[in-house]
Amino acid sequence: MVTLSDIFEPIRLDLDQVEREFARHVESHVALIPEIGRYIQDAGGKRVRPAVLLMAARLSGYSGNLAVLYASVVEFIHTATLVHDDIVDDSTLRRGRQAVHSKWGNDVTVLLGDYLYIKSMALALTQDSLDVVRILCDVTLRMIEGELFQLSKNGDLAVSESDHFEIIQRKTADLFGGCAEIGGILGNAGPEGRRALREYGFNLGVAFQLVDDLLDLTGREEVLGKPIASDLREGKLTLPLIHLVQQGGPHVRTLVADVVRDRQLTPERWQEIAACLSEHRSLDYAYRKATEFGARAKGSLAALPASPEREGLMALADYVLSRDR
Repeated sequence: MVTLSDIFEPIRLDLDQVEREFARHVESHVALIPEIGRYIQDAGGKRVRPAVLLMAARLSGYSGNLAVLYASVVEFIHTATLVHDDIVDDSTLRRGRQAVHSKWGNDVTVLLGDYLYIKSMALALTQDSLDVVRILCDVTLRMIEGELFQLSKNGDLAVSESDHFEIIQRKTADLFGGCAEIGGILGNAGPEGRRALREYGFNLGVAFQLVDDLLDLTGREEVLGKPIASDLREGKLTLPLIHLVQQGGPHVRTLVADVVRDRQLTPERWQEIAACLSEHRSLDYAYRKATEFGARAKGSLAALPASPEREGLMALADYVLSRDR
């Protein structure tokens, strides 16, 4: 099976440069900022969003330094979102280590997230491209709106599938789409090429998040770096659980409602919920949806010329559907 490392090999040097740029731009005379920045970087991560931007730029014929700059901006935005989300969700772990707010406190972490957001825009504004800045501002606002909308639905067993997809689109897919479109802008892909890349990234982002929803329920704790069913423990119903509540009848609804109310998932409760997920094929349903969006992502690339970069983006869509973390 093709690994993420294989897919990213053509842009490996650029991704390494993104890492160096991130470290360079969190340098500050306030020692706490680079200290936390290093802590975040050391936790690792797949770097899929900056990779999408870099690959889309190459696919569009761009070979300059701006792709690394904007990929770094995207990583700043994504990191800011993660540290704020962990506070909102009261998540104590991130990738198997203490979340930033658990280690340094909410007050420091809120300010760090603000710093990363402002730093991202300051970096973007060093270049004269209002189109790119407009995209970055738009996707950042939509991510925040998505988080607020998700909070408004937290603990609500009546949350609908369309509600959940709106949350996914705002919190995840729009940034993926923006990354791919920025790559197209750098390479002068033209309106049709930009639209194709944006649609690719958007659909890839939906598939990515749906697989995340599934892994939260099916993965291994030591691989995920957080407890199984963390979303449910936090009162959030993702697509498999929305499907289960809709299909499972009063007993299942009461079972899920008890977990959401108590914010506790005992081994006995989890065993029963897992059995219900299997019985009602709710995991299969969510995975079918993910594969549909993965196929749409690949289909969007048909409008672009054949190239090794296009094949890499195709392979990335396949990887997203097969990953285990």
